[in-house]
Order: sequence, then C-alpha cells, then structure tokens
Amino acid sequence: MPRPRVFVTRHIFPEALDAIRKKAQVDLWEDELPPSRATLLEKIKGVDGVLCLLTEVVDAEFMDAAGPQLKVISQIAVGHNNIDVAEATRRGIPVGYTPDVLTQTTADFTFALLMASARRVVEGHEFVRTGKWRTWHPLHFLGQDIYGATLGIVGMGRIGFEVARRATGFGMKVLYYDSIRKRELEVQVPMSPVDMDTLLHESDFITLHTALTKETHHLMSDAQFAKMKKTAILINAARGPVVDPKALYRALKEGKIGGAALDVTEPEPIPVDDPLLKLDNCLIVPHIASASVATRREMSRLAAQNLINGLEKRPLEKCVNPEVYEKT
Repeated sequence: MPRPRVFVTRHIFPEALDAIRKKAQVDLWEDELPPSRATLLEKIKGVDGVLCLLTEVVDAEFMDAAGPQLKVISQIAVGHNNIDVAEATRRGIPVGYTPDVLTQTTADFTFALLMASARRVVEGHEFVRTGKWRTWHPLHFLGQDIYGATLGIVGMGRIGFEVARRATGFGMKVLYYDSIRKRELEVQVPMSPVDMDTLLHESDFITLHTALTKETHHLMSDAQFAKMKKTAILINAARGPVVDPKALYRALKEGKIGGAALDVTEPEPIPVDDPLLKLDNCLIVPHIASASVATRREMSRLAAQNLINGLEKRPLEKCVNPEVYEKT
C-alpha cells in the first residue's frame, strides 16, 4: 500500500519533519519565502495532507486543487483566519492548529514590547550604536513608568490572562474588555471588566489579544486613538489588521498617543518604505512573539502530530473544527 503524500510549506524543527517522514512521502518547500499561489496550487495536487503557515490561503480553490483525497490540514499557528474552516468542515476535513503551547512565551514577549517601548530601549541602543552618547543627561530618553500604571487588555483569552498575571508583579492596575465577562479569571487575578471606551480613556498601556474577525478588523482606528491618553502606548501581539496602520501613523505623528510596539503589521511583512518605520515612537519587530526555542519546537511537534493523526484518521490533538468528527 503506497504511503500518503503530504506537502509542508516551510522548514520546521528537524525531529518533527522526521516524524512525518516516517509516516508519509514529504514534499518540503525549501525556500524561506512562501510559495506563490500558482506554485502552491500545483504542489498540493493529489496530496493527502498539508502542513501550512498563516501565509497560505487555504480556501475552496485550494481544497479543489488538492483533490477529494485530502484528509487533513495542519497549521503551525494559533490563528487560522487564513483557512476557510467552514468549507473544510463541509468537506469533512479536520483542521489542526497549535494553541496553548505558545501562551506563556507570547505573554512574555508582550511584556518585552511594553517595557522596551515604555523605557525607549531600542532608541537608547541606537543612540549608543551610532556614537551619539557623549554624557549622562538628566533629560535624555525619558520614558513612562510601568509600576503603578494602568494596563488595558483587549481580549481576555489565554494570552490576555497571562499578560494580566505578569502585570500584577509590576503593581499595575488591570482593566480588560472582552465580549464575554470572565468572572472565573477575575478571582485569580485582580482585574476589572470595563467597556471599550473606559479602557481607552483610562489605560496607560493598551495591549491587544483578540482574534482577527470581521468585527475586530481595524478595531483600533482614528476614533479609538482619539480617546486614548496622549502618553498611552499601544502593543499589538495579536494580528496586524486589528490595527488600522494609517490611523496609527496619524495618531503617532500628531502626538495623539505616546507610542506603539507591534509584533504584527498590516501588511505583513511591512514594506521598508512604510511611514511607520520612520517614527521613533513606533517599535516594530518581525512577528516573533512565539519565537523561543522550546515553544517553536513544541509548535512543530504538535503541527506534525496533528498532520499524522489526520492521515491515520485519528482525532487531532488540537482541532479547530472538532464537529467534523460528528459527520463520520
């Protein structure tokens, strides 16, 4: 009996690839950049499984190109807005993803962005690196205090909660906005549910931890920035399109808010001539919130195991659409 065929759209940890190769014929995309749409649709013809990234659009056209034998779609990410999950479910295809394993690491990095932007760490480093540091000065690189400040968290999910836990160690007052009140979390960490306007008005730092949906697309735009403190700093480690980049530029350039720190952008990657990159009060890094060795290794393992389970028609360890199993 021939082994199943799979297409893996990028290098992952070697041991995870080895595990897949023991179960299937692997076609691995070797380039650092994602395959073009035309190449992707050609590569997936006749495959039994796909291990993909957020950079691939997995829609009906994709599934048609793969063919009716496609058994599983495994994504190495928590988000899955690039996948038409409803269409996959209709076709009986389970969709795997990698939640939970990156929660702590992403929360750590959110705080790294908060602290670096508040205390102007990158600006200070550049000042030294370019030979401009001539003496200590009492007015150089004045930033915002973190201890005792008010942190507003938009989206009280797994990552949002872990950020709230870290904030308590800094003596921060924590506010949160979520469509569903999380009373069970409020008893674990001191935090107050508020409406969005209150969060915008009162927070010294606002950090975004919400999924990208039609409702959250450009959730942060001109109207929201106008309600923030002029000293407030926005942190986005969720999805780029949750923030309107043109509105953010205006808010930063015109001094409506104090600063921003972004792990994700719209578009992604951000073009080198984007005006946001010219602002000293905007820190941007290349989508690395989950980039610790241990976390990315576990993400690779989980994505590989989801793929293998799907090929063997066993339930995935982490499945976006578990209702697919009710169809069988």
